[in-house]
Amino acid sequence: MRDVRSLPKAHLHVHLESTVRPRTVRDLGGAAEPERVFATFREFADQRARVRELLRTAEHFRRVAVEFCEDEAAQGTRYAEVTFTAASHGERVGDPEMPLAAVLDGLAEGRERYGVECRVLLDHSRRRPVERLWRTYELARRHEQVIGIGLAGDESHPLAPFARVCDAARDAGLHLVHHAGETAGAASVREALDLGHAERLGHGIRVLDDPELVAEVGERGIPLEVCPTSNVLLGLVPSLAEHPLPRLRAAGLAVTVNTDGETALADEYDRLRQTLGFDDAGLAELARASIEASFAPDDLKAQLLAGVDVWLRPGHLDDRRPERAEHDLP
Repeated sequence: MRDVRSLPKAHLHVHLESTVRPRTVRDLGGAAEPERVFATFREFADQRARVRELLRTAEHFRRVAVEFCEDEAAQGTRYAEVTFTAASHGERVGDPEMPLAAVLDGLAEGRERYGVECRVLLDHSRRRPVERLWRTYELARRHEQVIGIGLAGDESHPLAPFARVCDAARDAGLHLVHHAGETAGAASVREALDLGHAERLGHGIRVLDDPELVAEVGERGIPLEVCPTSNVLLGLVPSLAEHPLPRLRAAGLAVTVNTDGETALADEYDRLRQTLGFDDAGLAELARASIEASFAPDDLKAQLLAGVDVWLRPGHLDDRRPERAEHDLP
């Protein structure tokens, strides 16, 4: 078996605030919590809020961005589109610009040190005011490294109130990627497509509830950002062995594998190998799908796809692993 850490991958669905290292949480005065299954989505969101509140200074935001790049490099990620809730942080710390500027500085430093190319997607909770999404939109327009915006959070809150912002973002050339079909059913996917102009679906696993929608998503080539371990931790899927990822692929949908920030990307690929029976060729297909579904420049996509082909060549059974970051990943 080939080492999945040497497989070039793109990481498309990962929340920066969910990747903060346990050691960093402790350094910032928090208590790192063990990996566990959450009873409700609200419980999960509250735990993540406790981590976000620890980030107070530019150095804090820069640090977690640099550490994100180091950790992704150790997993074989070559390109990432990392999600960040910039406007919310700006309101909390009393400086609308600082959190995003510090994160972008950290990602630039991480690129130089670890070779991971990153772009940023700015998200907004569906529970929060429309005015904050407008501020998110304006932030996105001011920074070249920010490539899009999207709605996140509890999908029982509709996307409809945010439709005008989505229209403006589309017209301004920003990408739109919304969480849908995670905690709610196919109707949330329909709303993300029709009102939100979604180019990819964050999670999207509940699209299977509606065969007509499955056909439409497949015909339109809308990729899914599937996060298997996260779905189990949030109690949305009983176990990894019962995850619908194989059914999504069998339905002809473009499926990418991601972490949501709840685990490490190579570990996610390893779990698919061990639990769902993916062989090296199947894992390479998933890596290709992640690269093709990304918003990376065409020349970078071509380079990464060529790297996947090299990984699959006979004789490439290489058990040398990239140097692992010196920290306490859970």
